[in-house]
Amino acid sequence: MEVDGQSVAVAAKIYLMLNKPRGVVTTASDEKGRETVYGFLDAALPWVSPVGRLDKASEGLLLLTNDSEWAAQVTAPETHLDKTYHVQIDRVADLKLLQSIEKGIKTADGDFLCLKSVRVLRGGERNTWLEIVLDEGKNRHIRRMLASLGIAVLRLVRVAIGPLPLGQLAKGEVRSLTNEEKSALDRALRTRLASPRRIRP
Repeated sequence: MEVDGQSVAVAAKIYLMLNKPRGVVTTASDEKGRETVYGFLDAALPWVSPVGRLDKASEGLLLLTNDSEWAAQVTAPETHLDKTYHVQIDRVADLKLLQSIEKGIKTADGDFLCLKSVRVLRGGERNTWLEIVLDEGKNRHIRRMLASLGIAVLRLVRVAIGPLPLGQLAKGEVRSLTNEEKSALDRALRTRLASPRRIRP
């Protein structure tokens, strides 16, 4: 490709997954001097951007790419790609609590927060691990929703985006998506876009 008579190389598309540790921010730089996700990337890589966000206190699967069009598809509201989280809360979850979560929450500013599904993964004497699946993602969605019910989040880990699991990737580790993983994500995106989403009351 040429621009103004000069040959310009087209950058190869890069698709990465990172197991973001807790306490790390997803910006390129931070005015407070906090560690960012870019500290885990090879300095020789071309520029990539996070696909969506995980807040500082959250951890787990984060995609990064230099394919802005693909990133926009993954994060587009109309895609409704499932995102799966394991969430540790500060209490024992009973059926009544799960039903309250399933109903969704209307916030004080009129925002309605809901989820696709919730189930108990494992419980202890004082806390419970839940698996929560979202097919939409508003700012601090799970934390705001649970806080409205008086529930504190102790840990929040994203373990899958669509058909792509975090798997055994260690904290702070980065790797490229395989061709099969990228293809599976693309198929999921096409399926979601072709299927009307059920409108919740």
